[in-house]
Amino acid sequence: MMNATYQPEGTRINTPQNRDYLSSPAALERAMNEGVVVEGLVTLCDSQLRLHVDLGCASGVIEPQEAIFCRDGEERKDIAIITRVGKPIAVRITALQMRNGILTATLSRRLAQRDCLQNALSACRAGDVIRAKVTHLEPFGAFVDVGCGIPSLLSVDCISVSRISHPRDRLRCGMELPVVIKSVDAETGRIYVTLRELLGTWEENAIHYEAGQTVTGIIRSVESYGVFVELAPNLAGLAELREGCADELRARIGKGAAVYIKSIVPERMKIKLILIDTCCTDAPLSKLTYYVDTEKTSHISHWRYSPSTCHKVIETVFDP
Repeated sequence: MMNATYQPEGTRINTPQNRDYLSSPAALERAMNEGVVVEGLVTLCDSQLRLHVDLGCASGVIEPQEAIFCRDGEERKDIAIITRVGKPIAVRITALQMRNGILTATLSRRLAQRDCLQNALSACRAGDVIRAKVTHLEPFGAFVDVGCGIPSLLSVDCISVSRISHPRDRLRCGMELPVVIKSVDAETGRIYVTLRELLGTWEENAIHYEAGQTVTGIIRSVESYGVFVELAPNLAGLAELREGCADELRARIGKGAAVYIKSIVPERMKIKLILIDTCCTDAPLSKLTYYVDTEKTSHISHWRYSPSTCHKVIETVFDP
């Protein structure tokens, strides 16, 4: 796992160490001199795009040019500043002064992010397991904070093996989760991450099911040849499509269903289902079960999803 000093924003705000640094003017000065990253709550973005931060025993101010670390050629986006209001923010203290009898700290999120990139993320490589926090969702993927507010893209196809129409089918903003670094762009330094490699192989998921069972699942897509029903985030089966039912079932995509397991065929990586009944309510988020001990595992070299007996190979190779 990445150095805990550079965890996603909000991770450290309620820790004893962070509370200690914010407990007194002397402790704030110690944090400044040590160059440590602390967190406070953003209470206001003023008309000059300055962020005002509650530091407990003092107030803090972040000038707009210190709110975001921009790589060469990147343009600062004001929306990235405005949306920090009401949320924790990771900063370094660069100065302390009295203003109208109030202790005020000059803060820099840019320096905290720069340090995170230089001291932690720059050493990461494809296959490394790190912590992340979901910040917002788009149809093409989820943006996650991989340290001090630095964004990374988790594309929709990397969220799970089972197909979903939108990241909200699997994730929620604010979720903290382990991810694997998929790639690092050498030119821009941007990091791309993946999740599905932590959610188990076909066999690890299929072992929980057997032919003859009737179980619940989630309707994910309706094709001309059948209905894909998710049994787990990394496992789906194909149910027979009854004539004349396609339009009705398409209206139920994302909703729950009861299915009978007709057969499980590892050699073809197939689970054949019969649709028994559908539910009218939206299905809850599938529980994310990790088949890798993410607290002890810091790197994955190779992941093969498909069974060894299957001629079709689905895998991810992280190490060249």
